[in-house]
Amino acid sequence: MGLYDMGLYAVIALLLLALALYRWVGSRGPNPFAVDTRRPPAPLITDKAVRRTVLKAVFSPEKVPEQLDAIVIGSGIGGLAAAVLLAKVGRRVLVLEQHGRLGGCCHAFSEKGFEFDTGIHYVGQLHDGSLWRFLVDQLTDGQLEWAPMPPTFDAVVLGEPGRDKAIQLCTGPRAYFDRLKEQFPGEEAAIDEFKRLVKSVTTGLWVLGVLKMLPLPLVRLLSCSGLLSLLSPFCRMASRSVKDVVDGLTTNPKLRAVFSYIFPTYGVLPSKASFSLHSILVQHYLRGAWYPKGGSGEIVFRTIPIIQKAGGNVLGRAPVQSILLDSKGRACGVSVKKGQDVVNIYAPIIISDAGVFNTYERLLPPEARALPEIQSQLRMAAHGEGGFSVFVGLRGSSQELGLEATNYYIYPDNNLDQMMRRYSNSSRDEAAANIPLLFVTSPSAKDPTWEMRYPGKSTLSIITMAKYEWFEEWKDKTVHKRGDAYENVKKTFVDAIMQTVFKLYPHIEDKVEYVSGGTPLTNQHYIASPRGEFYGMDHDMSRIQIEAIATARPQTAVPNLYLTGQDVAMCGFAGALQGAFLCTSAILKRNIYLDALQLRKHVQGSNGKKKN
Repeated sequence: MGLYDMGLYAVIALLLLALALYRWVGSRGPNPFAVDTRRPPAPLITDKAVRRTVLKAVFSPEKVPEQLDAIVIGSGIGGLAAAVLLAKVGRRVLVLEQHGRLGGCCHAFSEKGFEFDTGIHYVGQLHDGSLWRFLVDQLTDGQLEWAPMPPTFDAVVLGEPGRDKAIQLCTGPRAYFDRLKEQFPGEEAAIDEFKRLVKSVTTGLWVLGVLKMLPLPLVRLLSCSGLLSLLSPFCRMASRSVKDVVDGLTTNPKLRAVFSYIFPTYGVLPSKASFSLHSILVQHYLRGAWYPKGGSGEIVFRTIPIIQKAGGNVLGRAPVQSILLDSKGRACGVSVKKGQDVVNIYAPIIISDAGVFNTYERLLPPEARALPEIQSQLRMAAHGEGGFSVFVGLRGSSQELGLEATNYYIYPDNNLDQMMRRYSNSSRDEAAANIPLLFVTSPSAKDPTWEMRYPGKSTLSIITMAKYEWFEEWKDKTVHKRGDAYENVKKTFVDAIMQTVFKLYPHIEDKVEYVSGGTPLTNQHYIASPRGEFYGMDHDMSRIQIEAIATARPQTAVPNLYLTGQDVAMCGFAGALQGAFLCTSAILKRNIYLDALQLRKHVQGSNGKKKN
């Protein structure tokens, strides 16, 4: 293609882009951010019976509201947030969850007198005045409070805990990098360039939302014209791996590892991960990290009443068997298994928070699954890596045991990529001896309400990656009844993990009252991840390319069927919420991001007038 042709493509693309953006600025449906719904937070409700009524509501046909406006499959934060946003415009929404505890990766569970979170460990960008904090507060009417984590929110151990000094990651867009310079003297130029690249990439982040709102033919034209790469550093860096960029910044192996340390938050090793995605995660925590007061279950507890207030409901033990289509191929309802019976429930809008693979491969009937658009999406998608979790209950308070609110990332060596590859290529029998990373966190130390709720007790949660294939032979066995061989393999992993944890926190070794491991099969059972993955679809570089980003959108080839959650946007709590905002924008046919910005501007203006 000649320069003239490229220039012509760019001009045409710019005109079409302006037209498409104008279309999305318009307001056609009701506005979920018409008013500021925040109220002063009510006291934490600790009554277990009250909480059980909300968090463990069990499906039965008589609990289904009449004249539903929408049904949501899955009660993860992507599903709950979409339901809340629709409830705010008066829509009656039913959320159906296959598990007995509501919340997906936000749910908490109790064992032996200890409470454990399953997926929310820390969230960034919740500083006062941020749009993200404003959005999250609107979703819970201001009832969910967030506790700031310590200034050193993350620490990285390269080697052995207790022997090798931890490298600190600190709160503040300036302090984060200044502290790195203190710990890596002589590497100031590399750290400054890393900072510049992260800032450059994340200032072009607007393109993620735009690509999902523009018509796909226009996206392809923009891609061919080179305009997106010209306008957005995010697009320019999307095809460069974390390892490639980091290796070009410094020859210091420890600093390379620290630049890359946060890759477990999206689950892709540095040589396969896009630097653009990596930059989003680095940027996300530059202003610090927060943890929900009362634990992750409080997120669920504070959103469900908003759905119910609008006439909807959220019900568990409601495994959806299939999405129902009418004679014209439009989604019109779902079938739910109740004992030996199947109950059909109908609504004009169906939203799936079950992920692309579950939705397309398991829930859709064959004729819809065969649609070219759906097959194309499935060919572009891959399963993410499986995860292994360890939950530890301890006798003694966090203060007594020396547990910190800081999260620890522990790597036995500096070469993160090499260790991950060796581990991934291990046989099941070898794997436990080659574990390349541990994320160690103490929910009890992070939560200021913990001591009031569970005096004299503490908890740890530990996470690593694990291949589904290592446990696949037991996938058809009933949970808790998979046999001694499965339990022995699981114990091998737990024992190896705990030996490292005891080096980090030596005072806890004789204080352990409860320890349990969760394999990819555990994730498959409790959060319905097809291959035990934490983050839905794989987040490798192919997912961060322009067409892949644009294709992963809420609208589907099946009329009236929408997607929400991680597979629509990005991984984690923030990514799943973005999926919900995009999904609701598509359903209401309006850009609710602009609505939120306008409401925040109005609130800030009103507050300014009050002060004057």
